[in-house]
Amino acid sequence: MCRQFFDEPLSLHTSFRIGGPARLFLVPKSVEQMLCALKLYPGAKLLGKGTNVLAPDEGVDVVISTLGLSNFLFDGDLLISDAGVLLSKLCVESAERGLSGLELLYGIPGTIGGAILMNAGAYGAQIADVVEWVECFDGEQMRILHRSQLEFSYRDSVFKKRNWLVLRACLRLTKSDPEAVRSKMEKIMKKRLETQPLDLPSAGSFFKRPHSNFYVGKAIEQLGLKGFRIGDAQISTKHAGFIVNLGSATAKDVIALAQTVKQLVEKHFNVVLEPEVDIW
Repeated sequence: MCRQFFDEPLSLHTSFRIGGPARLFLVPKSVEQMLCALKLYPGAKLLGKGTNVLAPDEGVDVVISTLGLSNFLFDGDLLISDAGVLLSKLCVESAERGLSGLELLYGIPGTIGGAILMNAGAYGAQIADVVEWVECFDGEQMRILHRSQLEFSYRDSVFKKRNWLVLRACLRLTKSDPEAVRSKMEKIMKKRLETQPLDLPSAGSFFKRPHSNFYVGKAIEQLGLKGFRIGDAQISTKHAGFIVNLGSATAKDVIALAQTVKQLVEKHFNVVLEPEVDIW
């Protein structure tokens, strides 16, 4: 039986630390329980680690968490993982086995399911580079899709386009020297700590990069918006591509701030920004 929580604050389940209560919060512990919950509550919001979500201040009716889907195994150079396993954990486990392919993604918060949903990436790498197949639920039945069917593009996938739920995935990694993999991961994390406001609640980069030679953070900084705030939502003083919560920011504060940034960027650069964050 799923674990059930009532009037569960979503601020406890999102990296923004923002969000009102979920009237019902379910945590299935198996794929079978997950499918049962989805059939009982077809309109439920799905939530992994909540690192790319802005939940509303008034809350939502039903949330189903994927974090109970937490098994993974290695078979040679293949990694098969349930959707609820943290990507950072899989990076570390792969490195210990001398398997390369995930190290540039180290430090991206969230689950492997979430990473596949949005084709998470960093420093020239993306999860699409290593995905072999994905088992998903399309609202009616389970499917196994192979990499040619996944429709990966910049921060997008078939799962995001069609609102399908990732349940399990297989990644193909490459044999390498464990020390070399760990060293690269340490360098990536050092770079993140130096350039990103990881000490404050946020949902990572708030906006998608509209095209390859337009850097959103740099554009926002050029507009003099570093440190600009509405309520406790602030454009980070460390990296202008991040909106951070200084302590008691609301979803309304974040949306108002993002809308202000969007309008000014369009006015000065003739570029229309789209949120990378999933705004419920």
